[in-house]
Amino acid sequence: MTHSLLPAAQIPVSSSTATANTYTDLNGLSALKKDSSSPQAIHAVAQQVDALFLQMMLKSMRDASADAGEADSNEMGMYQDMFDKQVALNLSQHQGLGLGSLLTRQLSAAAALPPGTPQEARPSAPANSNTGRAARPDASAPEATMLQTASEFVRQVLPTISRAAERLGVNPLGMLAQAALETGWGKRMARTAEGTPSLNMFGIKAGDSWDGARASANTVEFSGGLATQRHTVFRAYASIEDSVGDFANLLKGSPRYRDAVAAGGDAQAYVNSIGQSGYATDPEYGNKLNDILNGSTLRMALNASGVKL
Repeated sequence: MTHSLLPAAQIPVSSSTATANTYTDLNGLSALKKDSSSPQAIHAVAQQVDALFLQMMLKSMRDASADAGEADSNEMGMYQDMFDKQVALNLSQHQGLGLGSLLTRQLSAAAALPPGTPQEARPSAPANSNTGRAARPDASAPEATMLQTASEFVRQVLPTISRAAERLGVNPLGMLAQAALETGWGKRMARTAEGTPSLNMFGIKAGDSWDGARASANTVEFSGGLATQRHTVFRAYASIEDSVGDFANLLKGSPRYRDAVAAGGDAQAYVNSIGQSGYATDPEYGNKLNDILNGSTLRMALNASGVKL
């Protein structure tokens, strides 16, 4: 069985356009000025904006910890600030807050207009955009490429998820939303040492008890409200069926997910229970699942894929 679920391709950067891989890389930032209308430069600028807001969020969390009596020395504060800036930049180059993709669309549309176009005729952000909400992978007005990706993902994984969900007695849409979040609609997966995708649909980590294949990726874990970047090892599977079956066994065998399984045909209750179960350290995990389950991308992908539940 051939699978086309692969991590997102890196956006190529032309020789005339550079990007900053560290927050101190001033040469990379300066190079963005050389061709401000190119797609590569627009994408890089949008990432910098996302990084700035992520940095502000991390600083706010640091300040809150200090107010609670956990203040560190000046030296420790300086190193934490440096670390936060680098984490913000790294996050912006992967998922970010969603501001980057919105800004990229706006700047790209503006750059395509002929010189002298009146300001009133220039595109503006949609009234129902999610720019004020952190790290939501689902958008209310998905682009055609996003819909195509989501539709293909649904076609490939929903039949397998539906069979597992039937055995568990739950609505498959809740599990589908979770798989979409964990893999970025199939485009973001950990890779094995050989470079093959893990096909890990639900982000299950490889603990000491796991004796199968492994894959690794850099992740962001939350502890005490603080985000920390870590190198994480995940389980790797030979097929999507193996991954979904392993996740179904985890749900069925762990008391932690009893309420999620007990949700039955209520997909909303399922994602709410998973969000409250501690399945992920991200405090926004439940909200992100809700955004996908109730978002237009999933609805349109289901219609476009032609998969019948």
